[in-house]
Amino acid sequence: MSFQTVNPVTGELVQTFKEISDADLELALATAHKAYETDWRLRPVAERAKIVSRAAAILREKLPEYASYLTLEMGKRIAEAHSEVAMSAAILDYYAKRAESYLAPKLLPESPGAELRTDPIGVLLGIEPWNYPYYQVARVAGPQLMVGNVLLLKPAESVPQVALAFARLFEEAGAPAGVYTNIFASIDQAGRVIEDPRVRGVTLTGSERAGAAVAERAGRHLKKVVLELGGSDPMIVLEDAPLEWTLDGALAGRMVNTGQCCVGTKRIIVIGKERGAAFLDGFVKRMASLKPGDPADRSTSLAPISSERQLETLLGQIELARKNGATVAVGGKRIDRPGFYLEPTVLTDIAEKNPIYTQELFGPVACLYVVKDETEAIRVANATPFGLGGSIFTADIERGRKVAAQIESGMVFINQAIRTAAELPFGGVKNSGFGRELSEFGFDEFVNKKLITVAPVGSPPLGPVRAR
Repeated sequence: MSFQTVNPVTGELVQTFKEISDADLELALATAHKAYETDWRLRPVAERAKIVSRAAAILREKLPEYASYLTLEMGKRIAEAHSEVAMSAAILDYYAKRAESYLAPKLLPESPGAELRTDPIGVLLGIEPWNYPYYQVARVAGPQLMVGNVLLLKPAESVPQVALAFARLFEEAGAPAGVYTNIFASIDQAGRVIEDPRVRGVTLTGSERAGAAVAERAGRHLKKVVLELGGSDPMIVLEDAPLEWTLDGALAGRMVNTGQCCVGTKRIIVIGKERGAAFLDGFVKRMASLKPGDPADRSTSLAPISSERQLETLLGQIELARKNGATVAVGGKRIDRPGFYLEPTVLTDIAEKNPIYTQELFGPVACLYVVKDETEAIRVANATPFGLGGSIFTADIERGRKVAAQIESGMVFINQAIRTAAELPFGGVKNSGFGRELSEFGFDEFVNKKLITVAPVGSPPLGPVRAR
């Protein structure tokens, strides 16, 4: 594994970073464990909040700098890069402001003298991807640092400068050594960290393959795991959804982050043959209108794919779909220019036997299905091994709620393709993983919900305690 900055706009290697040595990895583990045992978990919540809030403030103060790393290393359009930095700051602030309330002991009124405490559990390992490398780390760091845990963070190998910037953030904010530690670890080293008894939990955002490997290794050592894996989110277009407005929503949902979004719209399901034809025509025109350019230029509407490897994967999937009977309605080819650019692509006529029917396409490639009725739309929406998100567009909100209840996913958005916020729980079912991030649910994933009961003097040795 090599940690490198490769500019997706030019394809040029910018900088290479060394993997952490075994000796330095052991030092990082020991420092993190000491910070947890002797310092961080013992600090008042207000002290931890001061540091996490300061980190959020620094993100806002240095927003252009932090955004520039995203554009350099993964080709994120500059406006989207600014939004990611701002969202990450909002998540840190959310937990800094609410942690004291979340950590307050909860009385159990049905059992006098009983309460639940929320305690940290120790050192955590986070394994995070390249597509939202601030936001996805903030989803872990915000709640877990505030609860009193400490974090070792293994970033994706393609965003090392982003990872180093986020580590500097907490150092500048005043976090003691070991509270947040970036490790450029190999897969083998990460596996040893999972097994280390000083590490008490693992959270991963990534592929099914990576999630299964991490869960298996952690499970053998009785470690708690949270997994946010892939998605192939459906967007159901009901008959009454206003066409132009829905087309705009579909384009935004598919092309956010150049289509490199786990919870992005990937499969568009339109009810009715005539309406399907009209939708395809409008969607193809919108996709074809996107123009490639430098993502640092705000006028650019099509950014590059993050890497050569990811671009080749998409080209292979498009060809596999075509060979198995799918129609390429628009796009499907690499753009003839430097860098890793792919034409915005729409695939139709995808039969259930086509391998692409159940695969995730992680880039500017949309699959469009035309079905006869609502029942078939729901069946196609659920005909996937994934279950992260989904969306429904309709003028009838109550009907949208009824359809949403039948979608097998962790999230459903009615009349929006995608939405995320610090207060909204994020996560999926089926092969999209388990556990939740964000909101109070994310705060509670790596904690000890400790029961404490108090009985007055003279109480029976066993049995219920009666209030006096």
